[in-house]
Amino acid sequence: MQNPFAGKKIWFLTGSQDLYGPETLEQVATQSQEVVANLNAADAIPVEIEWRPTLKDRDSIRAEMLAANADESVIGVICWMHTFSPAKMWILGIGALTKPMLHLHTQAAQELPWATIDMDYMNLNQAAHGDREFAYIVSRLGKARRTVVGHSSNADVQAKVGTWARSAAGWYELHHLRLARFGDNMRNVAVTEGDKTEAEVKLGVSVNTWGVNDLVAVVDAVDDAAVDALVAEYEELYDVVPELRKGGERHESLRYGARQEIGMRKFLTDGGFGAFTTNFEDLGALKQLPGLAVQRLMADGYGFGGEGDWKTAILVRAAKVMGHGLDGGASLMEDYCYHMVPGQEKILGAHMLEICPSLTTSKPKLEIHPLGIGDREDPVRLVFDADPGPALVIAMSDMRERFRLTMNVVENVEPDAPLPNLPVARAVWVPEPDFATSAECWLVSGAAHHTCMTTSTTREMWEDLADMAGMELAVIDNDTTTRGFARERRLELAYHRLTQGV
Repeated sequence: MQNPFAGKKIWFLTGSQDLYGPETLEQVATQSQEVVANLNAADAIPVEIEWRPTLKDRDSIRAEMLAANADESVIGVICWMHTFSPAKMWILGIGALTKPMLHLHTQAAQELPWATIDMDYMNLNQAAHGDREFAYIVSRLGKARRTVVGHSSNADVQAKVGTWARSAAGWYELHHLRLARFGDNMRNVAVTEGDKTEAEVKLGVSVNTWGVNDLVAVVDAVDDAAVDALVAEYEELYDVVPELRKGGERHESLRYGARQEIGMRKFLTDGGFGAFTTNFEDLGALKQLPGLAVQRLMADGYGFGGEGDWKTAILVRAAKVMGHGLDGGASLMEDYCYHMVPGQEKILGAHMLEICPSLTTSKPKLEIHPLGIGDREDPVRLVFDADPGPALVIAMSDMRERFRLTMNVVENVEPDAPLPNLPVARAVWVPEPDFATSAECWLVSGAAHHTCMTTSTTREMWEDLADMAGMELAVIDNDTTTRGFARERRLELAYHRLTQGV
């Protein structure tokens, strides 16, 4: 996928006031530029931080926030009160800001000059004072923000800023995301339904449907030479079974899988889409349920949800953007079966075909097998096991008055034995805090059976994204108890209904 951070920036806003005189304000500007330089030198921060002139009065503050809103390259702002900046000046600006905000509580010098410190020094270096004033008004206004404390040269501070910057990029992506549903969602399924209008209101995502045969026309028009080239790429990248190779008895099935990928890629590129869904009950004139094509499109950064599940497609795309450049990947996932031997409990996840190969560093096998649903020809697909290691599984549910994200912290593990008769990509994981508590809380939360599994993003990224988007985030981890989790959900219900207003 293209670098989602390229051309994006975060404005660094420094607060002060005219009381201190021009010499002090010159020093404020110089030292805030040094803070920005520290941040931009950090590999952990993937987005450029742009220094902006010091803000000293309410009109310039409001104008700066409106300018940030209007600038498409700006994905968020960082605020720091170098000196004392009376917070009433910030009311109109904070109220006007529509983009994510981070409050950096830092100061210019890492160490106090104990032998020489005087009142002039303390009057200049008042972030400990000014940031508390600023935080009060931001809290009173109810503005969601991330607070990071520490010197700008510290690696842990830079890492936290970088995590927030990735979340801000995810928020930006949601507000520019177009999602194509090829057909409708699976009949009689509740959790894949949802309010697409509310998704655009709350998240900015445009979710619309195209007839499957609109896609078929593009697939059927694919040039044979393009198919030849892509099939050759498959044979180089994957362990292709003999029957699918050139001269094999099922080679035409692989060629059709390539034709689907080329056609789907063209449709999505031409339409400016970053995510999509398919549905085995709504395939039009497609000869196969897309498997290989979906897997490879996800590997290139597209969000995807099966059976018309557009909410999961949104999550996968957000994970792809936030985790760009980091080890690991993200994919549609579905809890399928349990290993319930006491003390050895595990969850086996997969889907009919469409698990993203970004979850493995091994060389996938490219195979063809029958599919008992969909009433089409046997589809081609990549088969592999997800790499062992930490992961998150995240679901989005429409709870009427809000969208709820449910997240389980898990550990992907090797299967206990080979799975020669399960010809799909899959993951096996151990959930925190334990199998029974995890499943109980997942069910209490009303979380979906479709999830986004991500091995590249962190819990903190999703916490920041949920705050930015005003979504509930229900986390199941080692500190979770069923009773406490259920109580949190009741409190969240009350909170969201109260804050909706009349």
